[in-house]
Amino acid sequence: QVQLVESGGASVQAGGSLRLSCAASGFTFSTYCMGWFRQAPGKEREGVARIYIGSRNIAYADSVKGRFTVSPDNANNTLYLQMDSLKPEDSAVYFCAASPYCHGDFCGCTMGRPYPYWGPGTQVTVSS
Repeated sequence: QVQLVESGGASVQAGGSLRLSCAASGFTFSTYCMGWFRQAPGKEREGVARIYIGSRNIAYADSVKGRFTVSPDNANNTLYLQMDSLKPEDSAVYFCAASPYCHGDFCGCTMGRPYPYWGPGTQVTVSS
């Protein structure tokens, strides 16, 4: 079955960097849409970035554009999120999510689409 496991979360100072990993298994990596999301305490979950693995078509939320970079490692079925110039407002639990390009009535790869598979999350804390 599909499994996603995030790792790499940590506590860092503002301006620092982290690289999150999402180890994926149970599906053909290149045919899926995958996303990174985050949720801070008391806030709604928000999309950070998404990628259609097959075409490497990538989109970022405005709040992280130019600071975060998504990259897939197809050989190891792992999705990375490189986070640079971290700010305290980036503090959150970060989740990776996956969906077949077509799932149910929806076809496409957007941050707002339904994602049926989620990892348990990894905590990122950025102190000022």
